[in-house]
Amino acid sequence: MKQVQQWILAALLTGSLLTGCSVSPAKAAAPVSVPSVTQAQVPVTPKALVPVYGNQLQDGSYPIKVSSSSSMFRVIDAQLTVAQGAMTAVLTLSGDGYEKLFIGTGQDAQTATEDRFSQFVPDANGKYTYTVAVSALDQEIDCAAFSIKKQAWYDRVLIFESASLPQTALRSSAGADQPASGQLPAEGQYTIGVTLEGGSGRASVESPARLSVSGKQATATIVWSSPNYDYMLVGGKKYLPVNTAGNSTFEIPVTLDEKLAVIADTTAMGKPREVEYTLFFDSASLKK
Repeated sequence: MKQVQQWILAALLTGSLLTGCSVSPAKAAAPVSVPSVTQAQVPVTPKALVPVYGNQLQDGSYPIKVSSSSSMFRVIDAQLTVAQGAMTAVLTLSGDGYEKLFIGTGQDAQTATEDRFSQFVPDANGKYTYTVAVSALDQEIDCAAFSIKKQAWYDRVLIFESASLPQTALRSSAGADQPASGQLPAEGQYTIGVTLEGGSGRASVESPARLSVSGKQATATIVWSSPNYDYMLVGGKKYLPVNTAGNSTFEIPVTLDEKLAVIADTTAMGKPREVEYTLFFDSASLKK
């Protein structure tokens, strides 16, 4: 009898040990929080871009592919219209989350007047469309989109791709009256394509720009994407704005087909700050 009791006690002890050593089920891993991305931080394309301007295209309307820096801003259709060197495009977006667009940065949009915004217009299928000005193809263009839900501006970068145009859209040549590279054309008034580099990459200038040629000097009218520039330095000489309202506008001497180093002083951050830029004026885009 005593032996039986000892056997039962040993069995109970063994069960207790096994229970104490049992492996509890593994807990599910806690979800990882990923911050949402609201700014366009990734370049649309890594390759060097050579801008194509309106006066290099035949007048008309053409379908065109538009690349966007954000998957939250997807252009599903774009129709480019060229008229006497000026370009506009009607963009159709995949969603209906944006009330209006602004060509420029969200920061600049906050101080812009309503006439510079492109409000959405539903098409026959209910898709939101927007009509915007296009300064050049194959060039990164800042575009701010105003979210209906968030009531905030979101920065995007767009590229209108000239390679997607039909061959008939391109002019066969720049024209017999175009000057040789680097040389000034005859005296007169022109428009010319201009590209800007330097700074934070958020500023831009209007392109094409007005160009005045008199004697052996070319003077360009530079219109910035912001009203916050109070002077420019070109060749060590200071130039003040020629306007008192709207975006900062300067008339400066320029050279063609070579990078021109300039300094622009901005008051956008409160304290004045000189920022280094380069401007490039492409003689192949000249139009009288």
